[in-house]
Amino acid sequence: MTSKGGSIGKGIEALGLGLLHRCDPERAHGLSLHALRAGLVPLGGMVTSDRLRIALAGLDLPNPVGLAAGFDKNAVALGPLARAGFGFVEVGAATPRPQPGNPKPRLFRLTEDRAVINRFGFNNDGMEAICARLAARSGGGIVGLNLGANKDSDDKAADFARVLSHCGAHLDFATVNVSSPNTEKLRDLQGKAALGALLAGVMQVRADLPRPIPIFLKIAPDLSPPELEDIAEVALSSGVSGIVASNTTLSRDGLASAHRGEAGGLSGAPLFEISTRVLARLSQLTDGALPLIGVGGIATPEQAYAKIRAGASAVQLYSALVYEGLSLVPRIAHGLDALLERDGFANVAEAVGTGRHEWL
Repeated sequence: MTSKGGSIGKGIEALGLGLLHRCDPERAHGLSLHALRAGLVPLGGMVTSDRLRIALAGLDLPNPVGLAAGFDKNAVALGPLARAGFGFVEVGAATPRPQPGNPKPRLFRLTEDRAVINRFGFNNDGMEAICARLAARSGGGIVGLNLGANKDSDDKAADFARVLSHCGAHLDFATVNVSSPNTEKLRDLQGKAALGALLAGVMQVRADLPRPIPIFLKIAPDLSPPELEDIAEVALSSGVSGIVASNTTLSRDGLASAHRGEAGGLSGAPLFEISTRVLARLSQLTDGALPLIGVGGIATPEQAYAKIRAGASAVQLYSALVYEGLSLVPRIAHGLDALLERDGFANVAEAVGTGRHEWL
C-alpha cells in the first residue's frame, strides 16, 4: 500500500518530469539539478538490509544501486544525491582544465526507445572547482570521481593521473574513463599497450594518496572479443580494483526515434543487452578476481538483478532516471531485496554471477 505522503511525492515527481520533458534536454537536466539543490525533489531515502549490503573493492555499500557519472558532472548536488537512496554516487567526468565540451545541441531524448544520445565531450568546470566542492561536502555517502582528459591535451593519458593527484584525497573511489565516444581518440587508449601505460601512471599516483582508494576502469560496450580479452588481461595485471561495464554505445540497431541518427553515445534501454553480454564475458574472463559494476539500460529491479546474476557486484543508473525520476532508486533497491529473498540468497554477493551462462 502506498502512503498518502508517498502518493503526493510521486505525483509531484510525475508533474515535474512532465514539465522537464517539454524543455530542451540539456536545459531540463540543469533545471533538475537546481531543483535538487533547492529541495524541490522528493527523495526516497536510503534502502538497505542485510541482503542488500555488499563490500565492493573495500567499500561497504548499504545497497548495490549507484549513480553513474554524467548526472552530476560538476559535483554540485552531492548532499541531495546522498539522500536519494544511492548506495554510492559517481560524479564527473573531471578534466584537468575546464572545458565547454562540444557545440549544442548535444543531448537528445529518444522517448520511443526509452533512450538518450549525448555528445557532450567532457564539458565540466575542471578539476580545481570540482575538487573544492568534493572537499567541502558534508554528510555521509560514498562518492567517487570519473577521471577524464582534456580534448586538446598533448598527453591525454597523463591527464587521468593529474586529476587523481589533485582530487584523490577527497574521494572514496575513482574511475578511469577511456570509453567515452565523444572525445576524439579517447577510445584509442583502450588498446593493450596504451591502457597498460595509462593505468601504471594512475596507480603510481594512487600509491601516493593519503589513503589508497579503489580505482575502477570504465570500458566501452563496442569491443571485439580479442579487445575484451586484452582489457581483462591488463586490468588483472595493473592492480585496478574493478571494471565498470559499460559506457555508451555507438550502435543504432533497432531504434525508432526521430533522433536515432544523431552522433554520440547511446544509453538507456537499447544498451541493456549489449552491455550485459560484455559484463558476463568479463566475469568469465576475470573469474571473480575483479569485482564488476554493471551499467547500461537498467530501469527495473529485474534488470538490476540480471546484471548481478551476469557477474556484477553493483550496478549504476542514469538514463532511466530521465524517464522515471529519482523514485526509481528506492524502487529498484526494494525490488532487488525481494528478488534475492525469493531466490534464497542471503545477500547480493551470493547471487553474483549465478546467471552468467545465460548471457554467454
